[in-house]
Amino acid sequence: MSDIKKICFDRILARDLHRAILFRNIEGTTRTRAISPIGKLWPNGSTLRVSFLGGTAQQHDVVKTFAPQWSRFANLNFDFGTAPDADIRIAFADDGAWSYLGTDAKGIHVSRPTMNYGWLDEAVVLHEFGHAIGLAHEHQNPEEGIKWNEEAVIRDLSGPPNYWDIATIRHNVLNKYAHDQINGTVFDPDAVMLYAFPREWTLDGFQTKENKTLSAMEKAFVAGEKMYPGRGSQPDAVELDVLEFEGTPASIGLPGEEDLFTFMVKSPGRYTIETEGETDLVMKLYGPDNRTNLIAEDDDSGKGYNPRIGADLIPGRYLVQIRHYNRTGGTGDYTIKVYK
Repeated sequence: MSDIKKICFDRILARDLHRAILFRNIEGTTRTRAISPIGKLWPNGSTLRVSFLGGTAQQHDVVKTFAPQWSRFANLNFDFGTAPDADIRIAFADDGAWSYLGTDAKGIHVSRPTMNYGWLDEAVVLHEFGHAIGLAHEHQNPEEGIKWNEEAVIRDLSGPPNYWDIATIRHNVLNKYAHDQINGTVFDPDAVMLYAFPREWTLDGFQTKENKTLSAMEKAFVAGEKMYPGRGSQPDAVELDVLEFEGTPASIGLPGEEDLFTFMVKSPGRYTIETEGETDLVMKLYGPDNRTNLIAEDDDSGKGYNPRIGADLIPGRYLVQIRHYNRTGGTGDYTIKVYK
């Protein structure tokens, strides 16, 4: 058997166990949509709170030393503390290295970790925090074209030290994302998000090296328009008036663009936030007074392909994030309103 090193695996939510799901019939048509890293990004400019569930001071220091490298390029910050409801909660169990992808972490109960380190070095810290900010495995890039020797991959990863079942192997290694499932670049052989695997795992002898630092392409990508641009800035959010029946006009002017809106709730009650128009949109609601606390997410609950969120809200300030469903190519006009 090949000299197989321990490698990371993704934690996925129950709703994401299948890459494609059939959505409800809208105006007499059906369409298949995919579950993917698209839609898992934190609001740009966020400060993500990070806490440790156990571990030693030395282990904590290793994570604190290397994780902030992402913040030199992505417009995100990490605040290491002891908050029990931190956005990223790290354990050090003998359970491999893994992390939930991006905002999937908000769906995990506060008593449970969202990231785990079964071993520690610079590469694994960067890799898992890459997942935590929404990056997928590079070898699952649809542009990479790796010709897997599936029998060898399954044989090796089924045994020590990983002991994965076939479904886990396919999810983490063999399956590729479709082009419309991801925001991506061409295949990056220098990415820290790429597994190191031996030539025996491919039919043509192709192999990859172990990458221990962020690649130039990764640095540019996380700082780009499709992830977290504007390092050091706080993107402006348009103020919405509650009970605004006419709606505020807005537009997704460029593919990958995200619009931010904010509104103030002064009295508790049931509030509705919705868009109108012909543009296919996705909406996320955060708050109160917290840009990373995801309250709800919606795609097509409104008219046509418009999102609508109804939620019982307490006093405080809320953030609404709007993007086109087709993040790689979609643009269009819409209006947005919030009412009680």
